[in-house]
Amino acid sequence: MSLHTSTPPVKGGTVIQDWQPEDTEFWQQHGKRIASRNLWISVFCLLLAFCVWMLFSAVTVNLNKVGFSFTTEQLFLLTALPSVACALLRVPYSFVIPIFGGRRWTAFSTAILLVPCLWLGFAVQDISTSFSTFMVIALLCGCAGANFASSMGNISFFFPKSQQGGALGINGGLGNLGVSVMQFFAPLAISFGIFSLFGGGSQTAASGEVIWLENAAWLWVPFLIVGTLLAWFGMNDLASSKSSLREQLPVLKRGHLWIMAVLYLATFGSFIGFSAGFAMLSKTQFPEVVILKYAFFGPFLGALARSAGGMLSDKFGGVRVTLINFIVMSVFSGLLFMTLPTATYAGSFIAFYSVFMILFINAGLGSGSTFQMIAVIFRKQTLDRVKAQGGSDEHAQREAVTETSAALGFISAIGAAGGFFIPQMFGTSLAMTGSPAGAMKVFLGFYLLCVAITWLVYGRKKAN
Repeated sequence: MSLHTSTPPVKGGTVIQDWQPEDTEFWQQHGKRIASRNLWISVFCLLLAFCVWMLFSAVTVNLNKVGFSFTTEQLFLLTALPSVACALLRVPYSFVIPIFGGRRWTAFSTAILLVPCLWLGFAVQDISTSFSTFMVIALLCGCAGANFASSMGNISFFFPKSQQGGALGINGGLGNLGVSVMQFFAPLAISFGIFSLFGGGSQTAASGEVIWLENAAWLWVPFLIVGTLLAWFGMNDLASSKSSLREQLPVLKRGHLWIMAVLYLATFGSFIGFSAGFAMLSKTQFPEVVILKYAFFGPFLGALARSAGGMLSDKFGGVRVTLINFIVMSVFSGLLFMTLPTATYAGSFIAFYSVFMILFINAGLGSGSTFQMIAVIFRKQTLDRVKAQGGSDEHAQREAVTETSAALGFISAIGAAGGFFIPQMFGTSLAMTGSPAGAMKVFLGFYLLCVAITWLVYGRKKAN
C-alpha cells in the first residue's frame, strides 16, 4: 500500500508521520480535512492572542479616567511596549514549530497569556500601581503578538503551495480580527460588573461614570482556557516538519528575507501600529469624539482585507497586489494632512476617520499579499537551489517547507516592530510639534520607498 493511501493518525494530540499535501490523492482523501481542522483552531487561538496583544490600546484611554495620572507620552509608550516584546520574541517563535511541534506550542503559547490578563485586571483596580508595573504587564502582552510567527509558520506546513496564500490569509486575517474584537467588546465589558464575584470592583470616573476596567483584561480568560484545550486535544504535530535550529538558520543569509521584511514592515507594521495608536491619536486631535465607539472598525476592515489580500494574490500574483497597495497607501497618507487640525483650521474628524479606514484596509491587503510573496519566493528559490545541487525531490520539498516557515516567522518579527514605532512616532511628534504631521511625513516617505522596491526588485520584466 502506498504512503498516500494509508490512513494517517487523525486523532487530536497525535503526531502525523505521513504528510504529503502536494499529492492530490492524499490531499483529497486525508490532508484537506486535517489541515482545515488545524487551521480553524489556529485561527481561534491567534484571534485571542491579538486580543491580548492590543489590550493596552483600549485600557490606556481609560487609565487617567479612573484616577491614574500618566502623561500622553507615557500612555503612548504603554500602547507601544507590547510590540517591543513581540518583535523580539517573534524571532525565537519563528523557529519553534519544527522543534516542538504545532500542537504543543500552540497550547503552551495560548495558556501563558493568562498571566498578563489576570495581572492587568488586578493592576487597574489599584491607582497606586506604578507606571513601571504597567510597563512589565505591557511587555508580557507582547508574548501574545509573538504567537503570530509560530502560528503562521505552523499553518504553512499543512497546505499545498497552491493554497498557501489563501490559508495564510485566513489564519492571519481572522487572527488579526482579534484587534477589532477586543476594541469592540472591551468598552462594552467595562460597563458591567461581570466578574464581581472574583474580585472585580467598580471605579468612578471624574465625569461620574462607573466602569469596571478590569473586565477589559479578564474578559479573555475563559476563552484562553478553551483555546488551550482545543489546541491540545484538537491539533496535530507533523513529523515531517521536524528540523533543528541549525537547519533553519541559513534562511537569514537569503537576500530576499531582508527585502521582504521591509515590505512587510510597511504593511503589517502599519496595520498593527495604527491599531495600537489610532485611539490615542484620535483623542489628541479630536477630544470631543468618544473614539472607543469607532476605533474597532479600522482593525476590523484591515483583518478582513488581509484574508482578501492572500486570495487575490493567489489569483493575480502577490507582486501586482502589493504594488497597487503601496501606491494607494502613499496617496492616502498624503491626503491625511488635509484632515488634521491646525492653528487656522479645526480639522475634519469624518475625513480623518475615512482616510484612516482606507489605510487600515490597504495595510491589511498588503499584509496578505506580501505573505503570499514570501511563501512563493522562498519555496521556489529553495527548490531550485537544492535541485541544482543534485538533491532529491523529497529533500528539496522538505528544505523548501522548512525555509519558508522560518522566513515567514522571522519576517513577521520585523513587521511587528511597526506596533512600537508608529505609536512612539505619533507620541514624539505630538510632544515636539503638537501635531502628528511629522510622523505622517515619515510614513509617506517609507510607503513611496516601498513602491520603488516592489517595482525594481519584483515588478519589472527584468526583475528576478
